Amino acid sequence: MFRLRRTFLSAVILLAAVIGLTAEQGMWMPQQIPDLAARLRALGFVGDAAAFADLTGQPVGAVVSLGGCTASFVSPDGLIVTNHHCVVGGLQFNSTTQRDLLTDGFLARTRDEELSNGPGSRVFVTTSVKDVTADIMGRIDATATDRQRNDTIDRRIKERVATCEKAGLRCSVTSFFEGLKYFEIAQLEIRDVRLVYAPAEGIGVFGGETDNWRWPRQTGDWSFLRAYVGKDGKPAAYSKDNVPYKPAHWLKVSAQGAKPGELVFVVGYPGRTMRHRTYAEIKETTEWALPRSVRLAEEQLALVEKLTANNKDMAIKLAGRIQGLNNGLTNNKGVLEGLVKGGALDQKDAQEKALVAWIAATPARQKQYGDVLPAMAALQAEGEKVRERNAVMGSLSSASQYLSAAQTLYRLSVQRPKSDLDREAGYQERDWSRIRESLDRLQRSLDATADRAFLRWALGLAAALRSDQRIDPSDRAVGLRAGLPGTEADRAIDLYLGRLYAGTKMGDRDVRLAMIDKSTADLLASNDSFIALASALEPLAESMRETAKNRAGAYARLRPRYMQALLAKAGGLVAPDANSTLRVTYGQVKGVDAKDGLFYKSQTGLAGILEKQTGEGDFNAPKHQIDTIRDFLKSPKGPYLDPAIKDVPVNFLSTVDTTGGNSGSPTLNARGELVGLLFDGTYESVSSDYLFDEAKTRSIHVDTRYMLWNMAEVDGATNLIKEMIVVGAPAKAREKK
Repeated sequence: MFRLRRTFLSAVILLAAVIGLTAEQGMWMPQQIPDLAARLRALGFVGDAAAFADLTGQPVGAVVSLGGCTASFVSPDGLIVTNHHCVVGGLQFNSTTQRDLLTDGFLARTRDEELSNGPGSRVFVTTSVKDVTADIMGRIDATATDRQRNDTIDRRIKERVATCEKAGLRCSVTSFFEGLKYFEIAQLEIRDVRLVYAPAEGIGVFGGETDNWRWPRQTGDWSFLRAYVGKDGKPAAYSKDNVPYKPAHWLKVSAQGAKPGELVFVVGYPGRTMRHRTYAEIKETTEWALPRSVRLAEEQLALVEKLTANNKDMAIKLAGRIQGLNNGLTNNKGVLEGLVKGGALDQKDAQEKALVAWIAATPARQKQYGDVLPAMAALQAEGEKVRERNAVMGSLSSASQYLSAAQTLYRLSVQRPKSDLDREAGYQERDWSRIRESLDRLQRSLDATADRAFLRWALGLAAALRSDQRIDPSDRAVGLRAGLPGTEADRAIDLYLGRLYAGTKMGDRDVRLAMIDKSTADLLASNDSFIALASALEPLAESMRETAKNRAGAYARLRPRYMQALLAKAGGLVAPDANSTLRVTYGQVKGVDAKDGLFYKSQTGLAGILEKQTGEGDFNAPKHQIDTIRDFLKSPKGPYLDPAIKDVPVNFLSTVDTTGGNSGSPTLNARGELVGLLFDGTYESVSSDYLFDEAKTRSIHVDTRYMLWNMAEVDGATNLIKEMIVVGAPAKAREKK
């Protein structure tokens, strides 16, 4: 068990009566939950709130990270449940045009039928969290330059991580409260992850982009994986000789699901929120970053539509990119709408003005905090001067997998000769196996035609840059310049791409993997055109990284003091922004007044699937499921029936506070039993990543009753139901199972 000491609590937050907290805002660190006991009791919780602070106990010990999604153990044999959209990469990795698992789904009826989820798949089991603030931030010379401060912090983090990982764990040191606190997080890293069961696309993605971030919803967003280890019980690379991992804890699965008004908890690894960022930072996001992201996503999706027209193989290869673009597009539109039309940006402005007034109210506060916001605003303005160039540099790499791979290989060759502590984060020896796996897994999504099309699009962005924002290396390589007419720029780009793709073997898996161990000189001697482009871009990329380090050092001076001011003014228990670390949030199953004249009920049922089913596009549930639903609704009965709605609940809404990364997080009842899986939020609440809306914020979950009903009645996944401990089902149903 780990708990925050009182000294930390007094240093970071000023405790107040927690019963006064509003709504269910807060992605809380597990060790903060005991201090929320009064609020939880007011909502009907009768358990021990301290249990959530015990990482090695029940239920938190059953929750794991997939490195982007959350999941949980649901059997003593390493069976893991998560969202369907969290295993798309594994489905794509194992799919061909002859065996399309993305469309048809997959079920392993025996352990021998389980499939590798692909190179790079991971399950992370958090084992400990330790406050290391003094080790990271203590004794830094007050006269140190920004760069010296950044390098000192970076070096200390690497040293802590290296010491922690001697125990065979995967470790990280993460900042909380804007750099005010640092925690060392140790995790068991399981490297053999296998695909066990995923329903058909017409179930797991029912509603598609039409319903994405929307309510009402009827999506079967669940899938199962299994964690394997060596026969010695230690993490090992994929091998047929490996055995299922035996977790210390796993969740019981409720056959009663979640009911309206019920208190629920979500335990998971939320990605990023920006609630403690300054008004200037959020203003730039609103006026520049989000509109740009929306525009570029729409352009790329239009390109995808052309590439995948009547081309199933291409659709399989681009499945992950398509899902990511669509999801990000809808989310960003919702955030932008909430910040502007919803008034969140204006509220943030008012909050910051109140903070400025609070600081100015006393000479002591003015002395302690008065220079912070102006200094941060100056840094923000300086960064905005080259944001267009920097953003397009990022677009070049993200658009082309060929270029991204070449840049990774080139940087690795530059970093390898250095001592490990001097290597850049991400290129240390601890990262080499991951780099190899990512370059290996790349093969299943790599396509020269698609890659060329996306790089052509990104070079078009570079061609359009203003004269003071030019990317000189790509201009020289392609033959571009500011003000070049569009037709001439297009011609130059096409001629260059012809030479570029004719002169590379980056698409050859064996050649690409063989480059991992080559020196910089040997890479350049290969005369690979993408290596040459990566080499040409590297000086500018390195200059950008150097500038970022200087800025990071400056922010390391300012952000902790900014956060101290926010916490002191708040005068109560405050949750840090989400940062992909383990968090607990709680709320109630509850509908919402979505807009004028429209109230969203808290549950949907099987009948809604029939109402939406069209047999095509986003609403194309499998015929067998539709037939089974029709038969069921003629005479509703069985262990998963909710008498209140005379149907099997499919999805439900709750007031829990979540964000991206929470996908797949277990939704627990007051007894710690699994009642659902968190998989989405509503369109009206996505701007809560920046400013929490206590009235509108809702999260969407798939009910365990729908999962169990579908497994039993549609997909025949009874082998998995038998493996889990299902509680709350009538005795006859348990016997039948």
